[in-house]
Amino acid sequence: MIKAGIIGGAGYTAGELIRLLIHHSQVEIDFVFSTSNAGNFIYDVHQDLFGTLELKFTDTVNTNVDVLFLCLGHGNSKKFLEQHQFSEGTKIIDLSNDFRLLKDAVFQGNEYVYGLPELQQQKIEKANYVANPGCFATAIQLALLPLAKANLLNNSVHINATTGSTGAGVSPSETTHFSWRDNNFSVYKAFTHQHLGEISESLGLLQVNFSEELFFIPNRGNFSRGIFASIYLSFDKSLENAYELFEDFYKDAVFTKVSKKPIHLKQVVNTNNCFIHLEKYKNTLLITSVIDNLLKGASGQAIQNMNLMFRLNQTEGLQLKANSF
Repeated sequence: MIKAGIIGGAGYTAGELIRLLIHHSQVEIDFVFSTSNAGNFIYDVHQDLFGTLELKFTDTVNTNVDVLFLCLGHGNSKKFLEQHQFSEGTKIIDLSNDFRLLKDAVFQGNEYVYGLPELQQQKIEKANYVANPGCFATAIQLALLPLAKANLLNNSVHINATTGSTGAGVSPSETTHFSWRDNNFSVYKAFTHQHLGEISESLGLLQVNFSEELFFIPNRGNFSRGIFASIYLSFDKSLENAYELFEDFYKDAVFTKVSKKPIHLKQVVNTNNCFIHLEKYKNTLLITSVIDNLLKGASGQAIQNMNLMFRLNQTEGLQLKANSF
């Protein structure tokens, strides 16, 4: 059995990791680290685990675990690793943005591979250290990678994407308060969102000359989980050509599927899937992409990466059904 440790155990991503890992046939949770909750039952924080898991949070770590998941706030993974030394055999998957960009990929002499399986599966399989992609970045990259592979990103890309309240993390804030969020909708970090850097770097891996601007408008939606991204750009080929490009690019992808019918969030929430739909209007191609921000956008993709790193079936522990009603 693979022994797993989780750092930052009280957050949403850690809660989803625990929920998935306790049903993973090849993994045993060794410890869940949380200094603020040490000694308390995990189900006191993650109440969906009551009656399922009797493990308690701890403020100590086992430095010899097989895999370590870092579910810390951005900037805190580096600080934690500077204070805790793990064995050479411990594989690390970081869910923050500390190691996603190429300029940050090498830390303490270790190189972190960007963990988007549809882009870098072979590198992930050989990696000991993985930087899990951001949630918006995952939905947007999966919508654009086939075009980058065909060198067709030669004009500005316009992106409008809406995320649920869990995308803001578990700590309460003014914009996650129920009274503010309910029946409400807002834009934040227009044109400057932190995921733009990793998106551009990934597109550049496939289309070397990529230099077009990404006009990204992120929105806060009045729902709990999920990301719905609408992306459009100039495209002078036919809709049939577009579908051929996307279907060929994702022909071996186990979680990313291209739909000929319009898609919606309920098809993917509670799954590790990304669904993509294409439409054409005159010379404009519209790409819609939907994911669960906590699963394919975070914890599910982290487990998918772990499966690849340990040469397991990618779907192990991730055979989940969406809640349609």
